[in-house]
Amino acid sequence: MSLTPQEFDYLEKKIGRKPNPLELQIVAAEWSEHCSYKSSKKHLKTLPREGKRVISGPGYDSGVLDVGDGYVITVHIESHNHPSAVEPYGGAATGVGGVIRDILSAGTRPIAILDGLRFGDIEKDMHARWLFKNAVRGIADYGNCLGIPTVGGEIEFDKCFTNYALVDVASVGFGKKERLIQNRADKGDYVVLIGGSTGRDGIGGSQFASDKLESENRSAVQIPDPFIEKLVIEAILEARNQNCIKAMKDLGGGGLSCAISETSDALSVGIELDVSLIHKREQNMSPTELMVSESQERMLVITSPEKLQKLKEICEKLRVSYSVVGKVTTDHTMQIMSEKNTVAKLPSDVVANAPLLDRPASVPKYLATISSIKKPKTPNLSKTLLKMLSNPNIASKRWVYTQYDHEVGIRTVIKPGQDAPVLRLDNGKFLSIKIDGNSKHCYVNPKQGVIGCFDEACRNVVCTGATPIGMVDHLQFGNPEDPEIFWTFKESIEGIIEYAKYFQIPCVGGKVSLYNETDNGPIKPTPLIGVLGLIEHKPLIPQKAKGNDHLIIVGITKDELGGSEYYEYIHDIVGGVCPTVDLQSSKANQEAVLEIIKQDLVKSAHDCSKGGLGVAVSEICMTHDIGCLVSVDKVPSESLKDDELLFSESHSRFLIVADPSKLKMIKNVLEKHKVKHEVIGKFSGKNIVFKNKTKTIASVRVDKAQEKWLNSLGSLVSHG
Repeated sequence: MSLTPQEFDYLEKKIGRKPNPLELQIVAAEWSEHCSYKSSKKHLKTLPREGKRVISGPGYDSGVLDVGDGYVITVHIESHNHPSAVEPYGGAATGVGGVIRDILSAGTRPIAILDGLRFGDIEKDMHARWLFKNAVRGIADYGNCLGIPTVGGEIEFDKCFTNYALVDVASVGFGKKERLIQNRADKGDYVVLIGGSTGRDGIGGSQFASDKLESENRSAVQIPDPFIEKLVIEAILEARNQNCIKAMKDLGGGGLSCAISETSDALSVGIELDVSLIHKREQNMSPTELMVSESQERMLVITSPEKLQKLKEICEKLRVSYSVVGKVTTDHTMQIMSEKNTVAKLPSDVVANAPLLDRPASVPKYLATISSIKKPKTPNLSKTLLKMLSNPNIASKRWVYTQYDHEVGIRTVIKPGQDAPVLRLDNGKFLSIKIDGNSKHCYVNPKQGVIGCFDEACRNVVCTGATPIGMVDHLQFGNPEDPEIFWTFKESIEGIIEYAKYFQIPCVGGKVSLYNETDNGPIKPTPLIGVLGLIEHKPLIPQKAKGNDHLIIVGITKDELGGSEYYEYIHDIVGGVCPTVDLQSSKANQEAVLEIIKQDLVKSAHDCSKGGLGVAVSEICMTHDIGCLVSVDKVPSESLKDDELLFSESHSRFLIVADPSKLKMIKNVLEKHKVKHEVIGKFSGKNIVFKNKTKTIASVRVDKAQEKWLNSLGSLVSHG
């Protein structure tokens, strides 16, 4: 897990000599796929990054968006996949800690956490159950100890994640624009390491995460300590208020090697560092161990000589450990000392910028074999609907989110379990944020799959009354050296670009995670999209549906069951036609729904996605504890069979609950926007009934549906 022969030759030519063993380790950490993005950076540069609210975008620890009135929000997303597959509690917990420090690096207070989790088939796989339980516990314990609410996320189970785990954590920060860290440095400034002591945990973590998971290398997994992190947050924010911080970076992947080289390169300065001054957790640590350790809860701060004493006083007051480890120079090199001896000296720009790769790509052969499938016979749809509601991918995730303190900080206006959480901001506005992914769709059609994930995340925030203002992505794939896998990565980038440009939603950050595979093979393409939405006035807080309230559908249902939960969970069919997004009609649908929400015409809005119309209607009925009679023959659609009408996962669809007195005004708005819509149902009683003209095609009792939906995930895990 070191440099390739070509990289070694490149390095030797760049520095004009053979590197010593420590220099090799420093460069190997920074040039790992995890830290350098050497396979993906060329393609990531094509993502649209400009926007009227964008203050800083990709390339920084966190993206920054202006939300008006002198305030900003920051956002970042990270993964901790390999560590979580080996040690799920610690791996997931340190994933939370790392992304929180990315938010802190901008000088903003972290105000929320979201997670995206993926595991094997927990219905049949006990190991997947164990990974799931402990990863959730790690996230819950870390976030709860910090006092930062975990407000949302999404979960997916699939056989492609057998013996593995994808643990994605996103975080949002909030602060005043004038207090953002400016990231500058001058000769003679001090380099200070603040926070947890450096130990031998996490050594080689970035290289460990940049190869197929073959062994359980526990030494590469970091040890979490949320109580230190809490103190570090308060110390950093007080130091920011006292103007003690000129530049700052989280110590994440690659440890000091990456933090020093990237800071030096970004600020166009040199840094001289003495590893003997670092506060340590263990004795007799070598310079190599100190430079590549990924011990957690550490921040690198650059401060001026005038402010050094004040910074020390703040750390001592809050009992946060620190060490003054170096100084800023002007020679653009990173010089590593051990006491009086120079043990490594390298040009920062060489270390921080790995030679980029232009990997070959070819269309996967499997796509030809799954493009056309034999359609299944329509089963008993009442039984099928109940089975779908107990599917772990669709069932309520309350077993997970009730472990999270999602109200701490008193900002949470809409809690987990709805389309998207909503947070109150200090300027009277509200922030809605959602992350979405769908590996099944992305396997069947990588480009349309990721466009669908983007569209779903937008629909989720629109359902709260928010206008999308920015996005982050997390692109997770197998071995990029395989041309077929790299093709799926490139297709995903193309999909994100197409959607982001059309909707004018800038990319402000993201993460690429490659080599996600085990001896069982690679994961399915699993890009994740996070969308941030801003609410200028008030959010749509769902009101309970009552008898005689009407159900309106916006959007068209098509014969698009490829990658659907219905095909895979009920019929074990992989393939078919993946849902595609018509950008023009999707934009019109979103704008129309936003307008009726802003005019206060609707009781609630819900997007129609995983599980299709049958599941989406059932979710409304179960949440509001009321039945509904739905006429599927009124659904705007192509000529579809009953099961296709119920379970197609066509995008760009919304379900609106409305009081009868508001119906005419709602229709006027929808007609003005020229969007396909229809009143398809009326709420009453205790049964969820779907009719096609006079024929009942599915009927389930609300209480029976609730029993399946609410309890299946918890009962599965409790028996694990």
